[in-house]
Amino acid sequence: QVQLVESGGGLVQAGGSLRLSCAASGRIFSIRNMGWYRQAPGKQRELVAGITSAGITNYADSVQGRFTISRDNGKNTVSLEMNSLKPEDTAVYYCNCEANSYSRRNYFTNYWGQGTQVTVSS
Repeated sequence: QVQLVESGGGLVQAGGSLRLSCAASGRIFSIRNMGWYRQAPGKQRELVAGITSAGITNYADSVQGRFTISRDNGKNTVSLEMNSLKPEDTAVYYCNCEANSYSRRNYFTNYWGQGTQVTVSS
């Protein structure tokens, strides 16, 4: 089993910055993809940014150029630097990863964090 613990959410004014962090722990052999999703009230959960184990990144169009995702493979952590925040960035942000275990190396499971609230005031 893998646990994801997020930190760094909060309240910020429009134009401000926040940094989200997520640490994965448990019976991990390796982590393939890691990413951040968000869900605003009344909306579906959407991908914000993703990063492969090789460091290849992808971003939602709405955050391209403002958000930066990074990861530390040695520490099993992923971070999201969010700049020039807008009120429409307000949402619960979830950390996600695909991981396998020592006993089942050919089987990757999707794991989610508990979510952290980001609120951007206008």
